[in-house]
Amino acid sequence: IFAVSGLFRVATGLDIGLSTKCVVIPQEMDMCHKIGYSEMRLPNLMGHTSMAEVIAKSTTWQHLAHTDCHPDVRMFLCSLLAPICLDTFIHPCRSMCAAVRDSCAPVLACHGHSWPESLDCSRFPADEDMCLASLTKEYKYSHKVLPKPACQTCPPVEEFFVHKRVLEVFCDSNFAVKVKLSKRRTVYDDQEYHIESQVEFITQGSLLPYETQSMIQQWLLINENCTQKMTASHRPAVYLLVGNIEDGTILVNQIYRWQKRDSQLTLATQKWRHHKCL
Repeated sequence: IFAVSGLFRVATGLDIGLSTKCVVIPQEMDMCHKIGYSEMRLPNLMGHTSMAEVIAKSTTWQHLAHTDCHPDVRMFLCSLLAPICLDTFIHPCRSMCAAVRDSCAPVLACHGHSWPESLDCSRFPADEDMCLASLTKEYKYSHKVLPKPACQTCPPVEEFFVHKRVLEVFCDSNFAVKVKLSKRRTVYDDQEYHIESQVEFITQGSLLPYETQSMIQQWLLINENCTQKMTASHRPAVYLLVGNIEDGTILVNQIYRWQKRDSQLTLATQKWRHHKCL
């Protein structure tokens, strides 16, 4: 059951035409699962008329949603791609669109795309009309604000190094995360990455292990140019990502390839426990 209290502004909505139908949200659209409802209207608010078209067109947006570039990004995209089955179409409010655009447009730009004209926020209703309102204001006091990954030039992937140099880098950094990466192709010939993270804290600060892990996963999704470089083959590979958090932004400064035959990273992480920085 979809909880509508607090979400919809009271006013009139757009009547549903007789040509629309309710269908189950497909398995391939995982970003629209667990959002409060399981059935969607077809055609949707993006003008997609078949389920095959919905799935094909949603792949790019699913990648954006998985970056968690804004707390409302899933709700915003799913309200358009997989609108809830009610007696009226419920559009997202203009303010929600603007908030998601401002946070997520830089992520699209990092991938070489601009915010599309089809999502021009002026086309959506004002907040006093019937529309899907943001929950961010209600959440911001109960959720910790975490540092955001930056869109950045990919640091060179280092494969040859000595443990003493790695320890020097650790001294100048405040996080190091061990990451296992692999990739596969989806049925639509799109790249999909599998990310496993093990957090190795250097300076923990106020962040919890799962928070750091989540931020690194977001960084890898946003900086896909880097992730592609680290997954040149389809074999799983292990890396150590080292960087800093400055002014609420997470930056990866060093990437080390962690190979089984090379014990230098293992030695560095073991010595770090008792290492004293100059």
